[in-house]
Amino acid sequence: MSRGVRRLLAAAVALAVLLVAGCLAGDRRDPWAGQRPETLVVATGGASGIYHGYGAGLAEVLDERYGMSVEVLETGGSVENLRMLADGRAQVAFSTADAVGDAVTGSGSFSGPMPLRALARVYDDFIHLVVPADSDIEAIEDLRGRDVSLGAPGSGTSLIASRLLEAAGIDQRALRGQSLGIARSIEALHAGDVDAFFWSGGLRTPGITQLSEELDVRLVPLGDLVDEVRARHGSGYRHGVVPAGMYGLRRDVPTLAVPNFLVVPADMPDPVAHGLVATLFDARSRIAAEVPTASQLDRVRAIFTEPADLHPGALRFYRETKP
Repeated sequence: MSRGVRRLLAAAVALAVLLVAGCLAGDRRDPWAGQRPETLVVATGGASGIYHGYGAGLAEVLDERYGMSVEVLETGGSVENLRMLADGRAQVAFSTADAVGDAVTGSGSFSGPMPLRALARVYDDFIHLVVPADSDIEAIEDLRGRDVSLGAPGSGTSLIASRLLEAAGIDQRALRGQSLGIARSIEALHAGDVDAFFWSGGLRTPGITQLSEELDVRLVPLGDLVDEVRARHGSGYRHGVVPAGMYGLRRDVPTLAVPNFLVVPADMPDPVAHGLVATLFDARSRIAAEVPTASQLDRVRAIFTEPADLHPGALRFYRETKP
């Protein structure tokens, strides 16, 4: 083979490598297969909670990288988010697995089955029952006759609080319940207007971290209720622990944990779902810099979204990126 032919072959190989690399880079720049939406509405939660921070971080990345106009809605939480998804007010929603379970079966707060699909299991919530450190409330049974925030109407917190009270054999009428979101719950506990509040959120929740810096607080153990809640409402619940040191806690606190999903309508185009999941993983470190919980996003665990099926576009992403 002549030197000239060898040079031509080498040049052709180099060009082919560049073309392939360019195509791959193009795929990374646009995982939407040409169907990237111009606008998107994401239903999150209260401003002091993780849903809102997580959604805002994702929206920022979608705007900066793809020029998408993303509206992040501050909401009451999971149940309200799913209703927004059902009536078209949002295209993406954060929700706890238990609320998703009610939505897909048309039970609880939902009058009929919702056609939704999951993009990912993003992180797990840990149920907080927060009291001042010097409170005489030592167990959930001590809430009888007390002023207690049960979470915002339409929130995952409200749903789980009612199930925990039910498992403990406590009629909600036995306490003075208030329906406050996380920000107002924190303010009310700080002001002495409530004796305790429930919160379903990731570790660590920014608003409770700030509260613990201004007021000594502790968490009431709930671990002994997990098996009863699971028996009544399904295996989506599990045992969890809020570790010592978090929020200034002196010891580990056993509690109930529940997964959080990012969900979309079942009829979302496959390329859009694929692009959202690809961006979610690609931007994980960026979002986690502001919302540390986002670092829990894991490709192996993300596919476990029972009772919701994975969206076909999301499933394609997981198959493409399988180790």
